[in-house]
Amino acid sequence: MGGLNRTCSVHPINKSRKRFGQYHTLFFELKQHPDRFFEYLRMDIATFNYILEKVSPCLQMNWTNYNKQPIGPEERLVITLRYCATGESFKSLSFTFRMGATTVGSIVKETVNAVWNILQPIHLPVPTQNDFIKISEDYMKIWNFPNCLGALDGKHVKIKCPSHSGSMFFNYKKFFSIVLQAVCDANYRFTVIEVGGYGRQSDGGTFQSSAFSKLLSKKQLNVPNEQSLPHTQIRMPFVFIADEAYPLQENLLKPYSRQTLNPERQYFNQRLSRARKTIECSFGIIYAKWRILSKAIETNEQLADITIKAICLLHNIIMDKEGFERHLKLVTESPANNNFTRPNWNARGRVPNQAIFIRDTFKDYLNNFPIQYE
Repeated sequence: MGGLNRTCSVHPINKSRKRFGQYHTLFFELKQHPDRFFEYLRMDIATFNYILEKVSPCLQMNWTNYNKQPIGPEERLVITLRYCATGESFKSLSFTFRMGATTVGSIVKETVNAVWNILQPIHLPVPTQNDFIKISEDYMKIWNFPNCLGALDGKHVKIKCPSHSGSMFFNYKKFFSIVLQAVCDANYRFTVIEVGGYGRQSDGGTFQSSAFSKLLSKKQLNVPNEQSLPHTQIRMPFVFIADEAYPLQENLLKPYSRQTLNPERQYFNQRLSRARKTIECSFGIIYAKWRILSKAIETNEQLADITIKAICLLHNIIMDKEGFERHLKLVTESPANNNFTRPNWNARGRVPNQAIFIRDTFKDYLNNFPIQYE
């Protein structure tokens, strides 16, 4: 005998999708209540409509005599945003929206790819020299840190164990993960993201093997030429700032070790930490807003990668359209941020003398131009 014959193309429960499915009922009510809409999709109605307008051409499905209830672009976008916002499984969402779990999975995959492919060049482009100069001006104006091109950090994102991966994704915290490494500007927007580092990597391995690290060391980023520190004739390179887990390099500043602190070095560490709040808050916002990051992503690693990238892109879109004030409150309101695990990276190897000189010069400058903390 052949395979099991299907008695119908759509399950009887799912045939009532347009009467009882969440999109066809609750979603249209939410449009009349902006605050509830924001809680449901983590963005304002205007931002949602903007994204929908951009991705609709890629999500439009043609009607056929087999597909009698085509799922339109708006419904597809709603399902995908709810998946990212709640972390619910495809099976759970299939009951809520009254469609097959496989259909939900296909919709999420198609939609996150459409969001990334269409909107990444607009809201997360490769920074130019002019972009970096503007970022450095903002860091000086807002955070009183000169020649800064952005704050760098990395986070573990939980995933289910990939097939045939052995222990490559199994990290020191005893769960499977991939690493999100990102740089943000002075206004909490991501400027560089890299997803896919193995959770097992440590001791700086993820950073050292990243494309960002290689481009930085080969001076192939669009980093502007060195310029004078404000109010001085001291010419210094532009730098990214990071915490103690990263290596000290000519274009990468990190704090002084706690074992070597004196008052001047401690003050430098305080100023660097103050400026680094941007990346900590950026991660805090996406973690509080998109709860899928607080759970193990139950897809293959390829879909997990593009989903994380799409979430970072959605963060930038929301910052561009709505500003950061309302969203920054989520960082302090959400207890989930305490579970956002950072990589256990320990920088090793000999530090170049030039990198030491650059950090000492920044230290002396900041001590000569102190600021009053609020």
